[in-house]
Amino acid sequence: MADTHAHATTEAENAAHAGQRPEVPEDLARCAMVIEHAIDHLRSEKFPPLAVASALLGGSLGVMARSMDRETILRILDSAAQSVRLGDVHASVLADGGEESEKA
Repeated sequence: MADTHAHATTEAENAAHAGQRPEVPEDLARCAMVIEHAIDHLRSEKFPPLAVASALLGGSLGVMARSMDRETILRILDSAAQSVRLGDVHASVLADGGEESEKA
C-alpha cells in the first residue's frame, strides 16, 4: 500500500513547526465538517466527552485498519501522541476558541 498518509502528516508537521497553517485539501475539510457536526450533535444530546472521543477514535482506527498497513497506522498514532506531548493539541483547541475544561 502507498504511504501517502504518513507523508501528508509530515508536511502538516513541517508547516506547523514553521508557524504556518498547512492548506487543507477539500476532501479533508469536508470530512472534518461532517465530523464536527456529529460532535456538536452528540454534545447537544449530552453524551459524555469521553464516550464521544472513544467512539471517534475507535471508528478512526477501524477506517485505518481497513485502508492502511500497520506501520502507517503506528506512524500516524505516534505523530498524534507527539502532538499531545508537545501541547500542540490543546494549543490548537484554545486558538480555535475552544475550552480545556471538559478533561476526563
